Amino acid sequence: MEYLEKNIEYMERDEIDQLQLERLQATLNRVYKNVSHYRKTFTSIGFMPEDLKSVKELEQLPFTTRQDLKDNYPYGMFAVPLREVVRLHSPAISFDKPIVMGLTVNDLKQWSRLIARNLKAIGLTKDDVVHLALPFRKMSSTFGIKLGTEQIGASVIPISDGKFCAQAKIMRDFRTTVLITIPPFGLGLIRAMEAQGIDPHSLSLKHGIFGFESWSDETRHRLESKMHITATDMYGLTEMASPGVAFECLSKSGLHINEDQFIPEIIDTTTLKPLPPGHFGELVLTSISKEASPLIRFRTGDITALNYGTCDCGRTHCRMSRIKKRCDDVVVMRGICVIPDHVGFILKEHVGHIPNYQLIVERIDDQDKLTVLMEISDTTFFDEMKAQRKLMDELHYELSEFLGFEVAFRLVEPGALAKEKRVIDRRIAGI
Repeated sequence: MEYLEKNIEYMERDEIDQLQLERLQATLNRVYKNVSHYRKTFTSIGFMPEDLKSVKELEQLPFTTRQDLKDNYPYGMFAVPLREVVRLHSPAISFDKPIVMGLTVNDLKQWSRLIARNLKAIGLTKDDVVHLALPFRKMSSTFGIKLGTEQIGASVIPISDGKFCAQAKIMRDFRTTVLITIPPFGLGLIRAMEAQGIDPHSLSLKHGIFGFESWSDETRHRLESKMHITATDMYGLTEMASPGVAFECLSKSGLHINEDQFIPEIIDTTTLKPLPPGHFGELVLTSISKEASPLIRFRTGDITALNYGTCDCGRTHCRMSRIKKRCDDVVVMRGICVIPDHVGFILKEHVGHIPNYQLIVERIDDQDKLTVLMEISDTTFFDEMKAQRKLMDELHYELSEFLGFEVAFRLVEPGALAKEKRVIDRRIAGI
């Protein structure tokens, strides 16, 4: 098996625990001193950083939520002066107070190293050519992957998503060996190659890393069989490292969490109490090496389970199962977080109130499609078809422009939508 940092990736469990404790103690002291949010929350429960004697005691601390990050907009969660922050990222566009995450020079180096670990685990070398097909406009992930690829010394083609036929030709002509993208894009490439009569055997492609949203074993099989590659998963989130939190090795038996950088927990979504290994619940992460914006017990919203057994590849860091769903209404599609409340805000701007609306997500011809349905009410009824068409055209344009991809919009009769069901994701069974 290939590796980047054997002394870290193959540490004994007691060594991992000791490293985590030391880094956690240092991080807690730093955020208590420099981040007023944590100083207030720690004080409210009578906790002092020097009180912590084991990683297990982390469970007594309050969670950090995305709302906490919004409430401290823009730089209230930073643990270093702004002059030390060299990169600013926002996980999602927001109309009120977006989330802002910062990175120092050392944070960028660390992020690069985590990506490089992932790439080395699948055997990437300086002789490889990496085709990076991700939407730069919406995803910070592209920057980290580019850094990690360059650290290994491989060639990288940073190209946006879309234009499948052109990209298939580039992959063939540039002799791409590794493709990094979202699963629907890989499926779209398959269709483009079939349409152009490009034989997958004529490509130099040998590996694909597909992440940034949920995908099934059925999708993996299709990508591997049609493109003649080995397909693995990667996981991250902009609040921590996107990607960079965890990666799948060639054993494909779960994603290795970089435990020297993050402490994972699984909690029950109802009781919010910790769950033992093997039980599915919400993933909670604590960053223990970030300088600019470390987070304590951050609720990710992703449902998974942890496995602390040693992987067949020999790595000892715990593994998380692949993400299949979330515990909130956030929809991840095309590598982008679609937040229903943001859609509601756009609708309100046009009709004067938040109407009853619903998001329908489907996978059609291997591509994820979003349809926004809005009920007609007394305030949105039109005597003239022209006025109704004008509203539909405006909302179609604004929703598509805001999310960065084509969004279908339809008006439906009053009472047609279940008010308790804001999102219907029809991909769940076959993601």
